[in-house]
Amino acid sequence: MSRTLYGYWRSSASYRVRIALNLKGLDYESKGIDLRTGAQGGVGFKLLNPQGFVPYFIDGDVGLNQSLAIIEYLDETCPEPPLLDPDPVKRARIRAAAQIIACDIHPINNLRVLKYLKASMGQAQEAIDDWYRHWVGEGFQPLEEIAEGSAGPYLFGDRVTLADVCLAPQMYNARRLRSDLSRFPSLVEIDKALMTLPAFLNARPEAQPDADS
Repeated sequence: MSRTLYGYWRSSASYRVRIALNLKGLDYESKGIDLRTGAQGGVGFKLLNPQGFVPYFIDGDVGLNQSLAIIEYLDETCPEPPLLDPDPVKRARIRAAAQIIACDIHPINNLRVLKYLKASMGQAQEAIDDWYRHWVGEGFQPLEEIAEGSAGPYLFGDRVTLADVCLAPQMYNARRLRSDLSRFPSLVEIDKALMTLPAFLNARPEAQPDADS
């Protein structure tokens, strides 16, 4: 069965799905959609995904959007290694941590919002960067508390979960926008551990075929 991931090399949502595919050991074709040129709004791509967002994932005759939905689909159809816990309470807590990133930090800090702040709201780049760093800090604080209580090298112990899959791309973007991570030493250590894993290393933006040279 053929798999195709439409994404953008620096999209943290696409980055999440790449990590999950790598963890599952699944082969896929990568197709770049350049968000800077507005390619996501082109007729061809919107025929696939009317929302016009990346990532968009095709698995045979199945097409899916939204990164968390794609990752949970992968976890259910290719269950090894599992990214969620079989215990319903632990599973809910993993999902909650992932959603702090995917539903709280990321939506108000993604490219279309930052462009709107600049082009439509007339905000200076310095103010936009401060906006980004503020919301990263707001979201990372509760995650730091989770990390401090972890019994293993990752957010929820000694096994990589959906929460870690979401954390690594957000840490990457936080560094790129020069966020102060000194307040989050446990998250920094977890990210360091994640970056020793080939599934995470190979998903890094710079390793993607559509990355800027």
